[in-house]
Amino acid sequence: MLHSLSNKLFAKLSLRIEHVIVAIALVLGLCLVAQPVLAHHPMGGRLPSNALEGFLSGVGHPMIGLDHFAFVVAIGLLAAVLRWGLSLPIGFVMASLLGTGIHLMSLDLPAPEFFISLSVLLFGALLALRRHPHTVIILGLAMLAGTFHGYAYGEAIVGADMAPLLSYLLGFTSIQLLVSVVAYGVAKRLGANSSVPPLSLRFCGFALTGIGSMLLTSTVLG
Repeated sequence: MLHSLSNKLFAKLSLRIEHVIVAIALVLGLCLVAQPVLAHHPMGGRLPSNALEGFLSGVGHPMIGLDHFAFVVAIGLLAAVLRWGLSLPIGFVMASLLGTGIHLMSLDLPAPEFFISLSVLLFGALLALRRHPHTVIILGLAMLAGTFHGYAYGEAIVGADMAPLLSYLLGFTSIQLLVSVVAYGVAKRLGANSSVPPLSLRFCGFALTGIGSMLLTSTVLG
């Protein structure tokens, strides 16, 4: 009986270690993939001139900006522990289209970089919580954040022709959905459910909070 009990304890400990290792790998991968954040523009700041360039620019923008990429990952991970699941990244992506439209109409949003950095910190903190606010509240925050992220995306496409503009919108919409769904799948693999998130996901939340704090500090001091 003692031998059986020790085997069970060892199995549980091994599972916890595996979860933490996966979480660490996820966060490190996030940082490595998003390292080249220099200008947030895959075209080097040049306006896309055709549909292919527009699509590639749209795909690249959320991937090379650490602030955008970290938030999209956070959205996917958090969706796995909420009742409405993938409605969270879908709402965020739809709001990002709205934000881009606001920029294209030459309307201004206040301090977009500040609020984008703050959104990473906030959603990292939400992921780290043992209990979460109601899904409606988080969805509302996600859509508000999406408006600011989309506004930033709009900077790279203002003045473009219709073909590259539409393909740019398709590009960043597709890649955000893809990244968030992959993050969602990873979270489910780690045992996420609608009650209490596993330790590994909460660890990811703390790591994302750290990234958000770094981004926010850089924005305020820069």
